[in-house]
Amino acid sequence: MSDKAIITPITSTGMGWAAIDQREIDAVTALLRDPESLFRYRGEIPGQCGLFEQEACQKLGVAHALFVNSGTAALSCCLASLGIGPGDEVIVPAYTYIATAAAVVAVGAVPVLCEIDESLGLDPADVEKKITPYTRAVILVHMQGVPGRIQAVREVCRAKDVKLIEDCCQAIGTKYFGKYTGVDSDAFAWSLNYFKVITCGEGGVFFTNDDAAFLRGVYESDPGSPMWDSGLLGDLQLPPHSRSGFRGNEISAAIARVQLEKLEDILAHTRGLKKRLIAKLNPPANYHLQHVDDPEGDNGVSTTLIANTADLARAFSAKLLEQGLSIGSVYNTGFPDRHIYTYWDSILTKTGATPAGYPWADPAYKGNVEYSKQSCPRTLDILARCLRLSFDLGYTQQNIDEIAEAINRVDTALS
Repeated sequence: MSDKAIITPITSTGMGWAAIDQREIDAVTALLRDPESLFRYRGEIPGQCGLFEQEACQKLGVAHALFVNSGTAALSCCLASLGIGPGDEVIVPAYTYIATAAAVVAVGAVPVLCEIDESLGLDPADVEKKITPYTRAVILVHMQGVPGRIQAVREVCRAKDVKLIEDCCQAIGTKYFGKYTGVDSDAFAWSLNYFKVITCGEGGVFFTNDDAAFLRGVYESDPGSPMWDSGLLGDLQLPPHSRSGFRGNEISAAIARVQLEKLEDILAHTRGLKKRLIAKLNPPANYHLQHVDDPEGDNGVSTTLIANTADLARAFSAKLLEQGLSIGSVYNTGFPDRHIYTYWDSILTKTGATPAGYPWADPAYKGNVEYSKQSCPRTLDILARCLRLSFDLGYTQQNIDEIAEAINRVDTALS
């Protein structure tokens, strides 16, 4: 590989990340040939949404799943299912898509920013510091398919008697010591957005093992749900509430069912790529790898090099670009990552839908949360040193070997 080597062009594998094949086309076509099948509720006979929910529950070993129209909606259902609303605080990581915080605002609660650690998920020590008398829940996000510090965060939540929600929107298929992420927490969410591990374009799934929580999530998702013979309401006698419209649609669910069947093939490919890359890397001089509690559970869709300094991260990125490899540092470069809290303008400025300043100025809220772009300095320091590589499903083993060689070459050159 020459000093100006170019990574071999990536080929398509026909899997995942919106690589749709004939199976999805056939599933949608079958629906369109029967227009009456396009509505989610058809009595006790499950449609595509219901079948997807059954299949997802069976795969994960969880009691309840609800297919909704986005990952953000799924997070809102998680929060509402646990009775979280005005007057409550919810801890969210400073590194996640704004949807995590927006879902908190959507149910009338106040998001509290928390530092990450080198797992790129919540720092358990800072979670404990950020808990106040108003804290009702913590949302742990598994960024880019890497499991966060679940056990440590769970211990904090149990000690402080707050709920734990897992945002698995970027981590479909990720496990933590043998169990799928989310299944042992109070509720969790998937996203089936175009950029996720499996996709139907847009969609989400709310999961819980709690019967009453599930029913509250159903009410949150569809104010008309008590009127339909949906099969979702069960035997619980909980009064319905009316708020949002997150009902999933049958076409998206039909695509999602096919994608779910492909999940293990997708993960076998991504996990294999990541393991190969790590095995090919020389002992690093100027960086270390992202912390992972359980490397075997990682779904393999990304890897992150954490440089010793921010200056080294920028130099590393520039030299890799000369090699034909675009891996920008996550923060404060020409490759901005919109998942950083500094881009959440509506949260930082406490801007609600009306001048009333809801939910921060809600009379039920007795706390006092302030935000600034310097709210989480440790997070910004870590991200300024991060070089993240996502594994496109079109990557071949040759691509991985060339990427490893480029990283090794640059690490040596910078030493």
